[in-house]
Amino acid sequence: MVLLEFSMSPLGKGESVGKYVARSLDIIDKSGVAYRLNPMGTIVEGEWEQVFAVVQKCYERMKKDCNRISCTIKVDYRKGRSGRLQSKVVSIEKKLKRSIKQ
Repeated sequence: MVLLEFSMSPLGKGESVGKYVARSLDIIDKSGVAYRLNPMGTIVEGEWEQVFAVVQKCYERMKKDCNRISCTIKVDYRKGRSGRLQSKVVSIEKKLKRSIKQ
């Protein structure tokens, strides 16, 4: 399974690009992959092909009306492990012996 964190935003569309991020989030939400939104990007979890297909769909939608796009992607593959969106947080909480802010 893969955890893929990405941030994609248009350049040259002003300071606020929330409407473009919202369109990507709609694509991610409808894809069926597990995800978690954070202030600087989104983490999706699934098989390699699934998560990269989601990024591709977000890119295809954004390029329709954006002439320049910035995208960062970070990938963590771990064989045989799923549910890591939550289990990685739980692991740290166990080590700290307390809940952390999310």
